[in-house]
Amino acid sequence: MITAAGPVGEWFWEPAPLVAPADGGALRALELLSNLAGVLASCGLVTGEGAGSVVLADRRVMGEPLFARRDLPPGAGLVAAAERADAVGLLPGRLLRLSLALAGEWREAAAVRRGERLFTLRVEVWGEGAVLVALSAYADAWLAVDLRGRPQPEVCGENAPRLAAALARICGATGAPVDPGDPTRYADPTAEGFADQGEAGAEHDDAWGTFEVPARWRRLMALLPGGSDGRDYESTTELPVRYARVRVGERVLGFLWASADGAAGYEPRSAAGDAAFGAGAVWLARLRSARLRGLGAPEALDGLLGAAAADGRHGGSAVEDVTREAASLDVLEELSGRS
Repeated sequence: MITAAGPVGEWFWEPAPLVAPADGGALRALELLSNLAGVLASCGLVTGEGAGSVVLADRRVMGEPLFARRDLPPGAGLVAAAERADAVGLLPGRLLRLSLALAGEWREAAAVRRGERLFTLRVEVWGEGAVLVALSAYADAWLAVDLRGRPQPEVCGENAPRLAAALARICGATGAPVDPGDPTRYADPTAEGFADQGEAGAEHDDAWGTFEVPARWRRLMALLPGGSDGRDYESTTELPVRYARVRVGERVLGFLWASADGAAGYEPRSAAGDAAFGAGAVWLARLRSARLRGLGAPEALDGLLGAAAADGRHGGSAVEDVTREAASLDVLEELSGRS
């Protein structure tokens, strides 16, 4: 399963400080970032696709960057952004942050699965020269127990050794030891990957349902204008749900659903990344409109089957014209995190 509300775990390294960071510091940081992305690719963890950002700010006013470029594909666009950042200048008192959100793959039951943001890599450089490297992971494929508290020895056995190898190789590439981040609500990072959560206790039981599902819903609601009081269908149900997949071409972004007791909503497919949430805002707005017109939840879903996003956003997402059934909303929520 893949998290959208925060990483499953993080690791940090502190390479040797840059000498004269004001002289091409951003380009050197980008070279390090690209080399480390190559390490992850060599371990079979990432595909090379993703989106990057370059942000340069005065540390006293981080909310107002001196230079910022975001959502750049790896390659020439990132190089040009780093060159522009160097032209602005990495002076003392400033912080440069370069990051890559990387698509990647993991293995599960003899199948290869993909996430659009499986890892993020970050390189931070202080104007005085200090450097920090951070790696964040967003899937539970490296854990002995999944995010619902169920043992998964086969999945862990297929994937954890590749993560351990990548962490060791990053130590070699940076010349620095790894510093595992603090335990998260999901897992406990170690120098080799993750600690076995099997004996961790009740706070790790069903972290998916306890933390991830509510956080995803809050993120979706934040994308809609105005409050939701009295304007939306009920968001939970104990009954089975009918659902239709929301797609862009062959890529599934999420699941539009409704139940017989008047609940309806949208579950973002976590593996699709940010696009799953952007498309979800469009279809939740359509459901809200149907609710305000007095339609019941099942009728609202039926009315959206085969519909396309009129404004063409998010690649022109569309709802399939057929529905499927899940035994419960909980089953559909798990499908959205694992598929």
